[in-house]
Amino acid sequence: MHSAAGAGESDLRPDDLPDGLVVADGDGLVTCFNAEAARLTGRPASGALGTPIEHALPLEDPEGRRWWRLTDPYHGLATRSGQPERNLVLPDGREVLVAARYVRARPAGPVRRLVVTLRGTEARRRSERHNAELIATVAHELRSPLTSVKGFTATMLDKWERFTDDQKRLMLQTVDGDADRVTRLITELLDVSRIASGRLELRRQPVRLDEAVRRHVTTLVNGGCRPDRFALHVDGRLPGLWADPDKMDQVLGNLLENAVRHGAGTVTIEMRPVPAAETRQNQEGTAVTVSDEGPGIPEEVMHRVFTRFWRGGDRAGTGLGLYIVKGIVEAHGGTVTVGRSDRGGARFRFVLPAGTPAFFS
Repeated sequence: MHSAAGAGESDLRPDDLPDGLVVADGDGLVTCFNAEAARLTGRPASGALGTPIEHALPLEDPEGRRWWRLTDPYHGLATRSGQPERNLVLPDGREVLVAARYVRARPAGPVRRLVVTLRGTEARRRSERHNAELIATVAHELRSPLTSVKGFTATMLDKWERFTDDQKRLMLQTVDGDADRVTRLITELLDVSRIASGRLELRRQPVRLDEAVRRHVTTLVNGGCRPDRFALHVDGRLPGLWADPDKMDQVLGNLLENAVRHGAGTVTIEMRPVPAAETRQNQEGTAVTVSDEGPGIPEEVMHRVFTRFWRGGDRAGTGLGLYIVKGIVEAHGGTVTVGRSDRGGARFRFVLPAGTPAFFS
């Protein structure tokens, strides 16, 4: 057996596998060294076939000990069936994830075949980096409001009688606002976890998206935005929508607040019905577009907008909002895209199918 072995075009060949595959016979000589194993180790298959496996794969553990001497598959415990995946090092310093299976002729018999799989560490390192970024983000975002809450409460407890009622009210309002920030961050983190694991729960109810948009605009105006900053256009009669109202509020809130914070000029919200052919679920649905007149998003980074920790400018927050938007929309069977508006700013568009009640989903 060699790196391109196979009985026919319909048979699975070792080179078709996404992981590195190395197989040794009962004498420990390599009989298979597929293309991915060659790529990961930097050694051609032709130089590995027929050689002892400890020479073809001179692996060491992170402490510098030779892995084959430690595991001793051919002369070690006869009850062992293999080795679980672990991180090992090649002579040139590159790291690989290695697992092994001992194929025996009979239980507790000699090893007839040794099967080893190899995988690169890039995906694991990327996951570890994301986890580290998440921890750093949480620590940074929590520190500011908690410091504020601690400072104001400590001051009020220490000097309560010295403050006027207006001063006390102002400090309590600040504490209340900071508590809301912490609550929103925790909600975001829970949503990120559920989206990443495919466990985002939806409680579908009838939702009027146009009313939800008007409610968000009113909240932003009450928060200090000019009323003429927003323009809402509803094109035609929107179909009924079964969706999670709280999740829809998150989507609309994120998109509108981003347009206000990072955009400029008028924020335009356009809503129109779409035919079944334009939705993933083959149902009629609703398309919502939020655009602004600001500098927009550079073309070269648009593909990263919906990834975790992408931040669009110095005033950005956790970098989780648009990742959550995408996760919520897709959980509803919809799609979301980003582009440039006719007036030069950012343009976000999501399409949602009409959906079905939760007890039919």
